[in-house]
Amino acid sequence: MERTFTAIDFETAHGKRWSICQVGLVRVEHGIITNELNILVQPPKNYFWNNFIDIHGITPQLTANAPTFDQVWPVIEPFIKDQAVVAHNGFSFDFPVLAQTLGYFGIHVPDFEKHCTYQIYRKGLALLCQLNDISLNHHDALSDARACAELYLSYLMTIKK
Repeated sequence: MERTFTAIDFETAHGKRWSICQVGLVRVEHGIITNELNILVQPPKNYFWNNFIDIHGITPQLTANAPTFDQVWPVIEPFIKDQAVVAHNGFSFDFPVLAQTLGYFGIHVPDFEKHCTYQIYRKGLALLCQLNDISLNHHDALSDARACAELYLSYLMTIKK
């Protein structure tokens, strides 16, 4: 298996999947992390639910001057379009979040190869990080994406044997 991929994680401002407020992205090339992006995003109308703020700590004040997702997309698209993309719980959360956010802004969803570390390991991210001694600041998008990248690299090493 190729050890070149992008690990992603999104935090959302409320229950609508198109309300991205943070993007965490880790690029891995030939098994080595080559790039990391941590981008605060202003969700539509900069609207948040308090219980989501309680989860990730991102507030409307933090995103008031942040770019909107349509402004962020040109920066992250090269890491996603036609790439292998990994997320923890990706099929239930991150991939639909990306598709619905792109749809909200009228942007075409690119083709990419989807992988999910939850489907591989069948455990939550926090528990997996604890079991594998991986540093995690849970619900910080970059930290979650970095942990996902480490877990996926470990998985790739086990199937190469």
